[in-house]
Amino acid sequence: MNTTEHQTHELKRTMKSRHLFMISLGGVIGTGFFLGSGFTIHEAGPIGAIIAYLVGGFIMYLTMLCLGELSVAMPVSGSFQTYTTKFIGPGTGFAIGWLYWLGWAVTVALEFLAAGQLMQRWFPDSPVWMWCAIFAAFLFWLNALSARAFGEAEFWFSGIKVLAIIMFIVLGGAAMFGFIDMKGGQEAPFLANFFAEGLFPNGITALLITMISVNFSFQGTELIGIAAGESEDPEKTIPRSIRQTVWRTLVFFVLSVSIVAAMIPMDKAGVVESPFVVVLDSIGIPYAADIMNFVILTALLSVANSGLYAATRMLYSLSKEGMATGALGKVNKRGVPMNALVLTFCIALLSLLSGVVAEETVFMWLLSLAGLGAQVGWIAITASQLAFRRKYIRQGGRVEDLKFKTPLYPFLPGLAVTLNSIVLISLAFDAEQRVALYCGVPFMIACYLIYHLRIKKKQNTVSQHQEIQLNSDKKMVI
Repeated sequence: MNTTEHQTHELKRTMKSRHLFMISLGGVIGTGFFLGSGFTIHEAGPIGAIIAYLVGGFIMYLTMLCLGELSVAMPVSGSFQTYTTKFIGPGTGFAIGWLYWLGWAVTVALEFLAAGQLMQRWFPDSPVWMWCAIFAAFLFWLNALSARAFGEAEFWFSGIKVLAIIMFIVLGGAAMFGFIDMKGGQEAPFLANFFAEGLFPNGITALLITMISVNFSFQGTELIGIAAGESEDPEKTIPRSIRQTVWRTLVFFVLSVSIVAAMIPMDKAGVVESPFVVVLDSIGIPYAADIMNFVILTALLSVANSGLYAATRMLYSLSKEGMATGALGKVNKRGVPMNALVLTFCIALLSLLSGVVAEETVFMWLLSLAGLGAQVGWIAITASQLAFRRKYIRQGGRVEDLKFKTPLYPFLPGLAVTLNSIVLISLAFDAEQRVALYCGVPFMIACYLIYHLRIKKKQNTVSQHQEIQLNSDKKMVI
């Protein structure tokens, strides 16, 4: 194979900074935010909800600093799976890679199912499976076209969500302070709802429990690292995208939650419908529910689009590391690992089937694995940065030569590992989230066993064969 042909069949660096930024937002701003923020206010109270989002944003910030240093130094499509394999251990990298892949594949199925159900509002007599099939076919086509096509679609998907949030902040803020008249002659609430029930109405425990779901709502920002292998000029685009993502996500989340908390009494938040719909309806915005239905639909498709991309690239990376069949690492002329995309898509469709047939058991187990996979991924990112910096210095590298540096090493990365681990451990104290550990721990143990009993032996055999071949070639030359 000549050099030109080989280059054609590799991942292509075609995504720009704006694509990376919107891809990370696409993974973050989903139904968990549009629907789950009301639950957070209902449980933790207005002040507690804001504190929870600030803490979740701080953990995200620390994790993204660690990811920035790693992905600029090594911009590869496998992202933290590759870093974990290289700096912590191949067994851990194998387990985390497969857990993260399965998590996103299942999440894609959930987004398809939820999107199909949303369409029932406008087309009540149409079957949900029909919409699932339409959305699935559309997103598969986008991902099969090219990385650039995926990035462009995600840019517009996320753009709609960001525009909707900005409009909500402007309108909600104006109504909150009385600049816009509310429906039915209601008085502007100002800050009254913040202090109506006290600082922590349900206690500190409720705040800690809601922080688990809040932290999960920030997950998806790590997609910047996965897309790094296909970005133009990663030394410039990755740091810029990380900075934009962190502060804009935090501002959008905290301001939106503050307005929702100010406009809706905590006993009415998150009980029936999206708090965003309730706020828009109280202002008297025509077709408020339909507008938010469209925005949430866009959010669902955006997360599914990002998830399909992330899972496909993770499978591609596992193949390149010798941790999956070589066929999954093959890339077509458009720079798309089609075999990995097809397998991911098929698993998503099978998960979708379990969402209809065994929703109370299998599908819920898979969903819990999805949430756990993202949290374990964040721990892997922060731990890998600590190990990378130690190895880099030990081998004679100079910190000032790094293009992107995590500040206050090792304090901030160590704090990031600690806080992410606390979130993981705290799952055990939430009855609804505990199933994630019941499913995740056996899955991780199984992955370790598979790696050490099968994959490691296979890799050693391949290495020995390559060494024998190399020695044979040397003798022929001599």
